[in-house]
Order: sequence, then C-alpha cells, then structure tokens
Amino acid sequence: MTGGALHPSAQRVADALVAAGVAGRVLQFEASTRTAADAAAALCCDVGAIASCLVFVADDEAIVVITSGAHRVDTALLAGSIGAAAIRMANAKEVRAATSQPIGGVAPVNWPSTLPVYIDADLEQYVEIWSAAGTPNAVFPTTYEELRRLTGAIPKAVVEHG
Repeated sequence: MTGGALHPSAQRVADALVAAGVAGRVLQFEASTRTAADAAAALCCDVGAIASCLVFVADDEAIVVITSGAHRVDTALLAGSIGAAAIRMANAKEVRAATSQPIGGVAPVNWPSTLPVYIDADLEQYVEIWSAAGTPNAVFPTTYEELRRLTGAIPKAVVEHG
C-alpha cells in the first residue's frame, strides 16, 4: 500500500464517495489490483469479496454489472433476466466512454451519466466487500447494501447455481 497522495482519478472517486456518505477510505497499492485475484491477494481476503464493476453492452446500451470476483458473468443468463436480446463485454474504449475509468479500475461512482446497474446477488453473503476506486491500483471497502444504495443496482443471479 502506498502512503502518498491518491492518483487524481482515485481522488475524484474518493471525493464522490465522501459526498455520498461512504465511510470507507480509498486505499492505493503499488501493485496492481486490476483483477479480482490481484485485489484479493493485496487485501488478504476471499476473491468472492471483490466486487468487480464490469461494463457490458446490452442491445447497444452500456450497462454495469457488479459481480463477485469469484464469478464469470453468464451473459446469456443475464440477458434473459433483463430482457435483452444479447449482451457482450464492452471493449476498453466503451468502458472509458461509459464510466470515464479504465478496465480494472471501474468504481461504482463518478460516472459521466447514470447507467443501468445490476449486482450479483451472491455478494450479499459478504459482510465487507471491496470495489475498485477509479484506477487499477485503488480500492475501497463497502457493503452489498451500500453498493445498492450508491448505484441503484438491481440484484440478479449472474451465474447458474446447482
């Protein structure tokens, strides 16, 4: 973890979190927390407790799925659940356009416009979860309910169970 000033993108997220009443402080690491596995290793937590904010394109509209780091989103299942004909992963340019943040660093706040957000219902089992904070090296602690409040996220199953 670094002790210096936050990267400007992470600072903007930190400011947005404070404005939204989030108590958790943004932490910045020297090593990447870009993937759920990297973040879990840096934080010494279960990979499932990492809340990855992923951008998809559903019928030509950007959407965000906040998923457990333990899951790979089943796009067919999600498409059926939200009534979309097709869902695909957004490319780096589309992620940046939708959120103003890079892949691996998408925070659940500080986007240029409101986006539809769906949250992996399996995240509810964790008391504390961690989300990216605007860069691939910054994260903050939060809860399932706080993420729902911040984003207006609709709970969805994003993987088949059973």
